[in-house]
Amino acid sequence: MSWTRGVLAVLAVCVLLLTGSAGCGSSDTGDAEARDSVTPVGRLLDVTDEEGRRYREVDAEDAPEVGIEVQPAGDDSWDVRLTVRDFRFSPAGTEARAVAGRGLAHLFLDGDLITRLRGPYHRLDAALVPRGTHQLTVRLYADDGTGWAVDGKPVESTADITASDAEPTEATQPEEITEDSGSRTPPDPAAAAR
Repeated sequence: MSWTRGVLAVLAVCVLLLTGSAGCGSSDTGDAEARDSVTPVGRLLDVTDEEGRRYREVDAEDAPEVGIEVQPAGDDSWDVRLTVRDFRFSPAGTEARAVAGRGLAHLFLDGDLITRLRGPYHRLDAALVPRGTHQLTVRLYADDGTGWAVDGKPVESTADITASDAEPTEATQPEEITEDSGSRTPPDPAAAAR
């Protein structure tokens, strides 16, 4: 009878090895982050941003969203606040891979990258914003450097800001009128025709 137990034990080990190896690498652990890591996210497009980074297209219902609000601060700088939906900022040192709804934001002033953000708040130095009206744009990126996109367009938001000089401008002096300069009343056209 001992040989039958040995055969059954070997058979059981074979079954466990076969079924166990089929399950290796599956991420059915219930951990959402583990599931995201094995599944490719979106579709890489051939379209790139100004710096050559490719866009990663996702369906509109799965896409993150971003909004931007800019307020002047007391020291002539600007407070920038981002609002995101279906998106989480990744901490510094995060592995460079695309995970659905995660990443960082790039902040552009008139199309030029000024900083990368790993959180929803930023103080924009007044020295970076010359006098005039400017566009401040925030765009969402995955941790692998690809930009999130919907229908071929980047997931971004833009706000206009207007900076003025801190010092008051000098008022112009009124024109001085002298008595010998004659009348400032326009001539009568009927009298000129006679």
